[in-house]
Amino acid sequence: MGRTPILMVCAAAAPLFANLPAAHAIETVHIDGSSTVFPITEAVAEDFQAEKRGTYRVTVGVSGTGGGFKKFCRGDTDISDASRPIKKSERERCAKNGIAFIELPVALDALAVVVNPGNTWVDHLTVAELKTIWEPAAQGKIDNWHQVRASFPDRPLTLFGPGVDSGTYDYFTKAIVGKEHESRGDFTASEDDNILVQGVAGDVNALGFFGLAYYTENRDRLKAVPIVYKGGTPVLPSVETAATGSYQPLSRPIFIYVSKHAAETKEAVDAFVRFYLEPERARSLVAEVGYVPLPREAYELALKNYVNRHTGSAFTGGSKIGVSITDLLAAEKID
Repeated sequence: MGRTPILMVCAAAAPLFANLPAAHAIETVHIDGSSTVFPITEAVAEDFQAEKRGTYRVTVGVSGTGGGFKKFCRGDTDISDASRPIKKSERERCAKNGIAFIELPVALDALAVVVNPGNTWVDHLTVAELKTIWEPAAQGKIDNWHQVRASFPDRPLTLFGPGVDSGTYDYFTKAIVGKEHESRGDFTASEDDNILVQGVAGDVNALGFFGLAYYTENRDRLKAVPIVYKGGTPVLPSVETAATGSYQPLSRPIFIYVSKHAAETKEAVDAFVRFYLEPERARSLVAEVGYVPLPREAYELALKNYVNRHTGSAFTGGSKIGVSITDLLAAEKID
């Protein structure tokens, strides 16, 4: 999170090297998708371009997991960053357009529920209380902290969360509300997690959620809320609690999806993915940007699945709540 990006492409950004003569064209890896996975992919891209300077370049956009899959399934990108597994509708869209994909888990993440540091009344929240706040029926009705818990003060409740194209939004709604993509709509939404950070940091009555790395990077401006799951004890989000599986139900795997055609026809894509999945490098960079590295075995399995061009998803039912590292390893072990 503290790195200086070499290249990040947004909708209006002019591509680097656009004026180079054709003879000096540099093969490009086109990536878009999740803002949660972006810090990892950005760090890998930075190191990759430094090592391969003048040979390849990498562009990384941030349009959310859903927005990234729209581009990927049209064939506009080579790799899609995703903070949830690909949906059935997205798989069907890719198939319709002849896009075969390789699913590669790259890290574990914990979704941090955060409040303003000036909030002195929230010591924890239960999953039931989070559902009370975020379920569709709460829209226009639950707008005061006192309505969430009787001991909370009579203060307005303002909410910040990822946009509906975000995989983080999808996962959170399934884990908390019980159905993916179902929530109240009267909250401030953005695909840019930094805007959510600014919103909560600037409002003592605010509550929001996003990936752990954005909380870790801004922990002096935010306060993480411990979560109580199934009557257990309150647990704070952290690399350690996500790794042990004790932070539930808001821990999850995150992915990159690689176009099989791009992997087989673009030297830059193949080199980048192999670079990304090198176990020691992957573990180091994932930890550096604030996420939970997978065991070495997981990266070795992912690399094997990539080299063997194993296409499709191990998560055909969509997001699964409470996936542990053990579960992820089992899903990756392809016969």
